Amino acid sequence: MIKCILKEIELKSSHFQQYEIQTIYFGGGTPSILNESELKQIIGKVYELFEVDKKIELTLEANPDDLDLSTLQGLHKAGVNRLSIGIQSFFDKHLSWMNRSHTTQQALSSIHLARQVGIEELNADLIFAIPGMDHDQWVSNIQQFIDLDLTHWSCYNLTIEPKTALHYQVRKNKIHPVEENEAARQYQTLLQMAASAGMEHYEISNFCKPGKYAIHNSNYWRGFPYLGIGPSAHSYDGTTRTWNIANNALYMKAIQHGNSFSSEEQLTPAMQYNEYVMTGLRTMWGCEIGKIQSFGNRFLEQFRAEIQTFISSGWVAFDDETYRLTNTGKLFADHIASELFWVE
Repeated sequence: MIKCILKEIELKSSHFQQYEIQTIYFGGGTPSILNESELKQIIGKVYELFEVDKKIELTLEANPDDLDLSTLQGLHKAGVNRLSIGIQSFFDKHLSWMNRSHTTQQALSSIHLARQVGIEELNADLIFAIPGMDHDQWVSNIQQFIDLDLTHWSCYNLTIEPKTALHYQVRKNKIHPVEENEAARQYQTLLQMAASAGMEHYEISNFCKPGKYAIHNSNYWRGFPYLGIGPSAHSYDGTTRTWNIANNALYMKAIQHGNSFSSEEQLTPAMQYNEYVMTGLRTMWGCEIGKIQSFGNRFLEQFRAEIQTFISSGWVAFDDETYRLTNTGKLFADHIASELFWVE
């Protein structure tokens, strides 16, 4: 797999030559299984073939139980300067229910050890609306983030995906999902506690200390080009999106035999508009009139007409040529975006 990833980087080395690489993000799956040598090979190949910003943000997603002192020292030596740690909860019973392999103690240890080796930029994930988690436990989870003084939080509503064990248990009434009102209450509590702690709520699920945005994700949400490497990775150059074969074995076989391993689509103005609405409304930067108009006057006319309902309901605020969701509106972000989409 490492050889194929290196080969793909070479094959795509002519892409994005006009840009300086600002971020490298190891995500999806469990990239923390890579050792120091393997990471250095991949990172080294990027530095060899692209112009890289001296202040590169280099993030790696990791499970807490993968992050012992030796592993973290290797990650730091390889160039990783930011970690995104999938903690999910600080209660072992919730972790066990979600089939997580780590414990609360391992989660706390991973953060302390990361700082010990010199990795200060730390994001951690929390999940709310977990069946069996009461409101006090949710407050305790948020307070733990505050006490740990993390630079970045990612907090997600538990989603029940089709064809999963959890979906099966819900269908059989073995598990009862958290009621929408309680999930909304937990989310509003999160917003209040984050604000009191001085965290900026800059995207529906993401919070940071002032100015400590995740550069990689922010660039994605704001429609900047990105280059994806590896199975199922997506790339975007402003008008075209490409995506790789998702199956590991088929991805490697295609690269080894010199065959095509990706598909692509040209984004129409309507598709670009819809994506901008969907991602823009999720962020503190919102949707700007000038940007909407750049896709065509027809899109701006529809947007202005459709969004008035949500302004009247108090879900959207308009200020200085920009539309942003209110705290109440954030509860309905997907619904609002879908109502504003252009349907061809």
